[in-house]
Amino acid sequence: MEQLRTGIPVDEVTFDQILHLEHHGPDTYVGIAPKYPWGRIFGGQVIAQALRAALHTVDDEFAPHSLHAYFIRGGTHAEPIRFEVDRLRNGRSFVARSVVARQSSGAILHLSASFQIDEPEAADVTPVAMPDAPDPDAAPDEGWGGLAERRKVLVENGRVLSWIRMGRTPAIADPRDAACALAYISDTVMSEPPRSIHPDRPQREEFVRTFVGASLDHTMHFHRACDPTEWVLSDAAAHTLVNSRGLSTGRLFSAGGIHVATISQEILIRKKT
Repeated sequence: MEQLRTGIPVDEVTFDQILHLEHHGPDTYVGIAPKYPWGRIFGGQVIAQALRAALHTVDDEFAPHSLHAYFIRGGTHAEPIRFEVDRLRNGRSFVARSVVARQSSGAILHLSASFQIDEPEAADVTPVAMPDAPDPDAAPDEGWGGLAERRKVLVENGRVLSWIRMGRTPAIADPRDAACALAYISDTVMSEPPRSIHPDRPQREEFVRTFVGASLDHTMHFHRACDPTEWVLSDAAAHTLVNSRGLSTGRLFSAGGIHVATISQEILIRKKT
């Protein structure tokens, strides 16, 4: 493998390079594993790459409408990631795929995804309005490496409003690549709501020292197209924290107020012993 595939810092990698997967046999692809500040590979990256691998086996007229990913074990930046796609069903309007992401330690992620052809209908209804939120410039950037930008503007009673977007990335014209990018940044906002309601939650720096935290799964429904290189508002809320697991759901809105996606995630929050 070329050097780019083993531990290049994420701030030296573009999103195009992350989405570029080499073909390694029937329905098998290999992608880069850049180094993130916290050590393990970012889960949103593996979701985006797994979705892109599935899209390589789907005709161009099909776009993702939903996915469910399970994080099986943490990935390492010391080696590339191998994506194995299973073609579960090819229908006339819907297509289903299963993807397993692997490294030498074993499977690190399992993703199920469904794709649909464009079916224009007169009905295009969303009863949920975009909430009022301060401008992104009202809060500091809490992203990392410049590739994912996040501006948290409200934390209240388990609800977190954050502006997110892809950084260092030109406008994404291909809606299928845009869906991969939206999946990437969607994983930056879902852990904070359950953490914010923990009765013993310390400050951010101390949290890493006193708690074990990890994403367990991530679900996403794509409603309408958007370009994630522009600001997207995440409205996420915690629903429960029990048995060391916290569940949150969220809605993503374009800056113009369009409801573009719905996400949910369960995370592990366990005190170190």
